[in-house]
Amino acid sequence: MPTETKPHVLMLSSSRMGDEEYLAHARDMISHHLGEEQDVLFIPFAGVTLGWDDYVEKVREALPQLNITGIHTCDDPQQAITSAKAVLVGGGNTFNLLNELYKQSLIEPLQRQVSQGVPYIGWSAGSNICGNSIRTTNDMPIIEPPSFAALDFVHCQLNPHYTDYQPPGHNGETRDDRLFEFTRLNPQTPVLAIREGTALQYTEGRLTLLGELEGFCFSGDDKTPIAPGQDLTNYIS
Repeated sequence: MPTETKPHVLMLSSSRMGDEEYLAHARDMISHHLGEEQDVLFIPFAGVTLGWDDYVEKVREALPQLNITGIHTCDDPQQAITSAKAVLVGGGNTFNLLNELYKQSLIEPLQRQVSQGVPYIGWSAGSNICGNSIRTTNDMPIIEPPSFAALDFVHCQLNPHYTDYQPPGHNGETRDDRLFEFTRLNPQTPVLAIREGTALQYTEGRLTLLGELEGFCFSGDDKTPIAPGQDLTNYIS
């Protein structure tokens, strides 16, 4: 019997943790996820104030062990995804990222390649799009994509950069308030909220939380802690 190919997805909460250098905390997780693969296709579409060429150079400097090609430099972006050995998707504005993926008809090629086991790594916006929609992104809707429906690698919602810090004197909604607004209207759809410096890894059919800090699952009116290393596979079935 042939071995079933399964998605191999790393969803990093952020590109930085504290005062560390860009992607410093993520390098070991990225290397472990890629294994021996070094040729990576980078999707910089979440960059808005940062130009896409500059974005590619920034990631190359942070991950010098990888051979990184920006998808925007490819003559045929769809073919570039089809032939990619690994895909890396950077953070920035989730709405702009998703809009470009729709605009260039890249949603289905990405879904197809990842379903066939091509490694995928995203951070921030690049992780947000791994859920079934981007409705729990933290970003401002600076552009309107054709749909909020995303890549649906994991059948739940994601909230990177999660924090429960409440600034003194701040009277706006907290992150928890906003996430509970979503789960009140969508009680059957859980939201996995992960702190900076952590990641969700979906591999071999199993979803786990990587890193040293706990996350949370918001569902209905409940907020449940997620421990590092905890098996979260029940949230994606």
